[in-house]
Amino acid sequence: MLESLRAEVYEANLEVVRRGLVIYTFGNASGFAKEQGLVVIKPSGVPYDKVTPADMVISDLDGKVVEGRLKPSSDLATHIAIYRAFAGVHGVVHTHSRHATAWAQARREIPCFGTTHADYFRGPIPVTDPLSAEQIAGDYEWETGQAIIERFRTLDPLAVPAVLVCGHAPFAWGRTPALAAHNAVILEEVARMALETITINPVADALPDELRDRHFLRKHGPKATYGQ
Repeated sequence: MLESLRAEVYEANLEVVRRGLVIYTFGNASGFAKEQGLVVIKPSGVPYDKVTPADMVISDLDGKVVEGRLKPSSDLATHIAIYRAFAGVHGVVHTHSRHATAWAQARREIPCFGTTHADYFRGPIPVTDPLSAEQIAGDYEWETGQAIIERFRTLDPLAVPAVLVCGHAPFAWGRTPALAAHNAVILEEVARMALETITINPVADALPDELRDRHFLRKHGPKATYGQ
């Protein structure tokens, strides 16, 4: 089933490894086939140099495995929550990339200090509220997804396609698994830039909204001018 999407998800998983966002078996990427209502995701705990497209696991939106000989990623429920809530999202990537994770552990959003950030994210990268003891003890991965959804109650997930899960690590997403991986790579880069910015100037101001929007919209707006 879903041979093409399996290949896309496999490649998204390898991309975050190639870019240094993942070590050992940290992280995972998935893709969503909306028409079929199915999710393709990396198997749990399998080294990236051992995994193949055929190893990708397929589940429905209730988390029931419908095809695959291996167990799906332990973060499957979080991915499903995002697909259920965010229209237009068909790829999700979760990493523990160093700088973005440091911001998540510090429980601080990443300010939009410059145009590099604004080219991809129309505003700060938000951080979720911490989970309660009851949420942690319950369906932890699903509750993580709900915390993400709650944080985006007043935000556009396609304008800010990433989040920092408080005390945990980042998730990024996009219209395809490849774009989700791309956004995860850019997220790590802007996280590092932001850290270096406040190291140089601890009271640096965020970019004015006008300049932020100009850069974001020229790449992603209805009258985008960037590219061929």
